[in-house]
Amino acid sequence: MTPDLRTGRLLLEAYRPEDEDEFVGLFQNPLVSRWMGEGTETEESDRALFGRIFDKVYAQGLFDVWAVRRAGGGPVIGHAEIKRTEQVDGHEIVYALAPEAWGSGLGTELARAVIGYGWATLGLAEVYATVAAPNEGSLVLLDRLGFRWVRDIAEEDGSTTRVLVLPRPAGG
Repeated sequence: MTPDLRTGRLLLEAYRPEDEDEFVGLFQNPLVSRWMGEGTETEESDRALFGRIFDKVYAQGLFDVWAVRRAGGGPVIGHAEIKRTEQVDGHEIVYALAPEAWGSGLGTELARAVIGYGWATLGLAEVYATVAAPNEGSLVLLDRLGFRWVRDIAEEDGSTTRVLVLPRPAGG
């Protein structure tokens, strides 16, 4: 079961069925979805994805997926995951925040929480991130956290995805 994680300003917890509309709203926002997977999907597709979080991911304990809220609770303002992927041959962090939460350091706080979980709870030696090359905001955030470039992936649509890694600190 995905455990709750808390930071100074954020609460990461397993999604609840009543979060569906907020999840779909986040993933339907083109400012957010342009950096997620294949970009904005249909609303029906995002609702099906939300259902799979319960029917597959949580039910089978495949990996950890969190709804992100402000520390006091309230609406979903973001999404986070950590999962093993073949693309990086390791565990990748995934995070997204609604535009109204941008620019206040919450993205850094969110990424640190997921990275810390990977090291402390999953016992990982390193964590990866894959980022669309034009996503400068995320690249700057990850650079600030100490991620380093591993390689670029040329996507079928002609775009480039950067693969980054952050080794666990010695003694950490």
